Amino acid sequence: MPRPCCLRYVGQTPCARYFKPAGFPIRMLEEVVLGLDELEALRLADLNGLYQEQAAEQMKISRPTFSRIVEEARRKVADVLIHGKALRLEGGTVVMN
Repeated sequence: MPRPCCLRYVGQTPCARYFKPAGFPIRMLEEVVLGLDELEALRLADLNGLYQEQAAEQMKISRPTFSRIVEEARRKVADVLIHGKALRLEGGTVVMN
C-alpha cells in the first residue's frame, strides 16, 4: 500500500483556472490537469528563481519530492504548449499559506 501524500503548502492561488489556445473550441481540445502544488513549484523555481532546497522548504516538503513535482509540472506545461492542449489548474493535497 502506497504511503499517503504529505500536505504541500501553496503561497498563492492562481488568477485563472483554465488556459487554452485561441481560436479552438474547448470541446475539440485535449485537457491536461496541473495540480496547485505543481503550479506552486513552477512559481517558486522558475518565476521566483529559488533553488530547489529553498523552494522545498517553503512548500514544507523534501528536496527530492520538490524535484519530482517540478519535473512533472514542466513536462505537462511543455505538452500543453507543443501539442496545443488546454490546461486546467486544480487539486492536489495542498494547504494555502
